[in-house]
This record gives sequence, C-alpha cells and structure tokens, in this order.
Amino acid sequence: MASASQLTFRNGSRAAARGWLWVWLLALMATIGGCAWLPEVKDETATWSADRLYNSAHDAMLEGNYTRAVKLYETLESRFPYGRYAQQAILESAYSSYRAGETAASVASCDRFIRTFPNHPNVDYAYYLKGLVYFREDQGLLGYVYELDLSEREPRAMRESFAAFKELVAKFPDSRYAEDSKDRMRYLTNALATYEVKVARYYYNRGAYVAAVNRAQGALLNYPRTPANEDALAILAAGYEKLGLTQLAGDSKRVLEQTFPKSAEMTELAARPWWKFW
Repeated sequence: MASASQLTFRNGSRAAARGWLWVWLLALMATIGGCAWLPEVKDETATWSADRLYNSAHDAMLEGNYTRAVKLYETLESRFPYGRYAQQAILESAYSSYRAGETAASVASCDRFIRTFPNHPNVDYAYYLKGLVYFREDQGLLGYVYELDLSEREPRAMRESFAAFKELVAKFPDSRYAEDSKDRMRYLTNALATYEVKVARYYYNRGAYVAAVNRAQGALLNYPRTPANEDALAILAAGYEKLGLTQLAGDSKRVLEQTFPKSAEMTELAARPWWKFW
C-alpha cells in the first residue's frame, strides 16, 4: 500500500505533467495562429496598372535605384506577361540588374529576351548587353571608374563576352552596336593572348618548360597577329632551348627575328632571375 508521501509525489507529478501539456498546447496554438496576429503587409502596387508599373520602374532605373527598378519590372512581367510593356520590361530589367551588379540575373534576362523575341527590333541590344555584362564581370565598382587590365582576370568571362559580341556582329552587321562590339572583340583577343603568355612565362620561370611551350604555342595558334605574339615566340624559343630541342629553338628564333626584328624579348627573358615571374 502506497504511503501518503508517495501519493503526494504521484499527484504532484500528474499536476506538473498536465501543466506542461497546457504550456505545449498554448505554444502550438500560438505558432499556428501567429500569422493572424501579425499586421498585414500591404503591397503598394496591388492596384497599379501596367502603365503605372512600367513608368515607376523606368523612373527608378533613371534615378539609379536599380534594385527597386528590377523588383517593379518583375512585378510587371508577372502580372502583365503579354502586355505592350512586357518586352521592354525584360530589356530594362536586364540593364538594371547589370548596373546593380547582378550578373547572373542580367544574363538570364538577355537570354530570355533573345530566345522569346528573336525577331524583335532591339534584340541586337540584348546580345550587346550580354557581352558587356561579361566584359565587366568581377571588375567591381572600380571597373566603372577606369578600365582594368582584363588579362589579369580569369578568362571564362572574357570568352563569354567575345562570343556574345561575335554573334551580334555576325547576325546584325549593320547594328548601331556592331562597331563598338568589334573594338571590344579586338581588345578581348589581345587580353586573352596576353593571359596565355603570362601563364606561359610563369611556367617558364618555374622550370616547367614543357607546359610553357604548350601555352606559348596555344597563344600563337588561337590568337595570331596580336601584340602578345612577340612574347609568345620568345618563350617558345627559350623553352625549346631549355628542353634541348635546338632545331625547334632555332626555328622559333628566326620567326621571332623576322616578325619582330627589333625584339628585345630573348635577351630580357634569358636575363630574368627564376623567381621573377614577369
């Protein structure tokens, strides 16, 4: 038979359990109904027309408030996907995303416009903007202040940029953006060639002569008639010499001397200490 103290303990345990059960139930009810207690967030654009949404987004873009502009353009597209502002909204959203530093969103909008409206009068701008986005990708804020050396960057974005500009020039040779695209393509070609040469020089200075020769050959084959060819030929000749391939080294030197008769690259490369990369 249970003692009085044992009964008291049991009754106390049951009361405590019931108390915790009520606490748990109250917490659950608060969680479920919590949203109803919060003030409702009102969408200011809920009753806006397509005209008002577009004009507000456009004004925000002109004022430099690119984040708000993108949000309003997205709202416009979702509510009025087939309206007369939808096409322009995609392009201006792409530009606003570009200026806001949202590279992926900008490129996605450009691709969507190109895919959806391939015959639109302004589709050439979509190609141009896509090339421009990749052209300045990862330059950051300073890229708008002065032109950074693209050859110091990872080449993936440069290749994507070149491809977009190339497609623009091929499909729309009379576009108002064609000449600027050609100039940027030349610049990108030189930058990519210089990048390859810098990698080749790095390998050469580290004693990895096979890798240096391969990168120098790649620069000459993929980017002919660029200023970086002089350096590439010099590294090629020096690399072959280090590998004991005297005939190939001599051929490379002759090409270097004939193509760049005043070149001082051979002398400078040989004189550089192994620890000086460029």
